[in-house]
Amino acid sequence: MAGPLNADTFRVERSTVIDAPASAIFPHIDDFHAWEAWSPYETMDADLGKTYAGPTRGVGAAYAWVGKKAGSGSMQITQSTPSSKVVIKLEFTKPFVAHNTAEFTLEPQGAGTKVTWAMHGPNTLMSKVMGLFFSMDKLVGPQFAQGLASLKQVCEPASVA
Repeated sequence: MAGPLNADTFRVERSTVIDAPASAIFPHIDDFHAWEAWSPYETMDADLGKTYAGPTRGVGAAYAWVGKKAGSGSMQITQSTPSSKVVIKLEFTKPFVAHNTAEFTLEPQGAGTKVTWAMHGPNTLMSKVMGLFFSMDKLVGPQFAQGLASLKQVCEPASVA
């Protein structure tokens, strides 16, 4: 197994099973406006500056942010396969520059849907050095898990008493 200074790429992912069909979950991922209800990054800054461009959802939909804690960057949907996959080009400009890819995959699992949130990209020299002190998986993974838990709350039907 390669050490942290030898890895040319990184990958972080988390999954959860949501008790809802993929068709009910997909619109919450495929529309950046809907992320306000579940993304942990939306609440990092009380005064997060956001701009949207392109179509409301699907390929070409774009979102940019600026915040003190969240830094700044942009996302654009590059692939949108209804009820199964969304691929996002993810560009960070502050506090560091990075060019990554985020992917959401939705797979049938019993009566529900397994949703996986992943991010991968090149390990630059700076990220390799940072990797000696910080684990990308430990830094980002918990936020992905939190976001998926919130998405689960948003998408699962309310329990009937």
